[in-house]
Amino acid sequence: MLRTNQAFLDYTETLYTKQERKEDIVIRHYVPGQRLLSQQETATKVLLIKAGVTKCYFTESNDKAYILEFLGAGEIVGDIELIRHIPCLCNVEAMTSVTAYAFSVAYFHMLLQKDLTLNGLMLDVFAERIINTSSRASYQQLHTVEHSLSKLLAMQVKQGMTLSKEDMASYLGVTLRTLNRGLKHIADMEIKLK
Repeated sequence: MLRTNQAFLDYTETLYTKQERKEDIVIRHYVPGQRLLSQQETATKVLLIKAGVTKCYFTESNDKAYILEFLGAGEIVGDIELIRHIPCLCNVEAMTSVTAYAFSVAYFHMLLQKDLTLNGLMLDVFAERIINTSSRASYQQLHTVEHSLSKLLAMQVKQGMTLSKEDMASYLGVTLRTLNRGLKHIADMEIKLK
């Protein structure tokens, strides 16, 4: 539900600290609701989340949103777009206060060409994304909305954040009506257990 990558965070913190002029990697701050990346726009930096929680989502032509993931510390965004020379595939928006390391395009390209550690981390990221996408697709097919919703509610509590009903429905890939039925079912079950 909330993706993190401590190894990538450690690697980036080391690179940031070793810079002499702090120009290749800079620190950026985002407030809740502010976009780090916008769908169909050109990414000007590759960002690695240092702290906070973001949501990564597609907005379809009918203005419906689908949340792919919630991303936390150590997660990288803008990498695919930079590597493939394409506009941003999705929106990445701060849900809490977010601090991110912003790699300059030239520096990130240089690292891709010369730094085997970065290449290994990127391969791990891509493999993890494939596994997560496959697992999530099968999970949503095999489990009830209530089961998935209870896990999402637990993540909210653990992270100390609040998701709107729209965000919960978007993440679960259901309508607001289905989400409300799921919330009611969970509330009814909690009352019965008391």
